[in-house]
Amino acid sequence: MTAVKPWYLSRTIWASIVTIITGAAGLTGIPLDGFDGSAFTDTMLQAVSAVSGLIAVFGRLSAKHRIG
Repeated sequence: MTAVKPWYLSRTIWASIVTIITGAAGLTGIPLDGFDGSAFTDTMLQAVSAVSGLIAVFGRLSAKHRIG
């Protein structure tokens, strides 16, 4: 494995975060009947990708220097 990607694009990290959130919700008594963790993980990953893309575009548009 020589390719490097940001942590927020890792499916493993997001699945772990969803597992922690659902575990904490279960401990606090929040009902989770019918909750699909894998679908939630996919949705979160897509949202993070969309937000990071927007940040990249707006960052480039507001940059003061050329890319060399």
